[in-house]
Amino acid sequence: MTAVTYQGLEVLYTRQQIAERVAEMGAQITRDLNGEKLVMVGVLKGAAPFLADLARAVQVDATFDFVATSSYGHGTRSSGAVKLIKDLDQSIEGKNVLVVEDILDTGITLAYLRKLFQQQRPKTLRIATLLDKPSRRIEEIKPDYVGFSIPNLFVIGYGMDYAERYRNLPDICLMTPDHPE
Repeated sequence: MTAVTYQGLEVLYTRQQIAERVAEMGAQITRDLNGEKLVMVGVLKGAAPFLADLARAVQVDATFDFVATSSYGHGTRSSGAVKLIKDLDQSIEGKNVLVVEDILDTGITLAYLRKLFQQQRPKTLRIATLLDKPSRRIEEIKPDYVGFSIPNLFVIGYGMDYAERYRNLPDICLMTPDHPE
């Protein structure tokens, strides 16, 4: 962790650290696919910046699709119930699928999506998450690719938000209880 501040926020990971790790993840995914095609499924809205950067780092024929879920509303704690707001636009049957998520916290959302997608019988179904909070896991789910493992912190930036704010920050920052709204 670094002690740099941005708009009064402590930076947990800089844009350079993120870029380096995403490039490493892209290289690993490329090796694992061994030239096969890929459908990258971004979990909106938070995963959009990560998906864009990861897609440029993956050197295979890839298409995008998106799903949108909600389990947080406008708070800092998950409600525990997942609501599917937007489903896939294309069939993933028989395809290599990579679910791209910004943060794996309780695992409730990804467990829900994994079950939903497995019903479509993809060739492979893998999960890439930029941040993993294993200490918060409720559902047993293990990502295939992890950018960074973090303790139980509330983070914002690089797509992650608090009440739809701060997604545009280029770094990943800590959201503290005393931060002004």
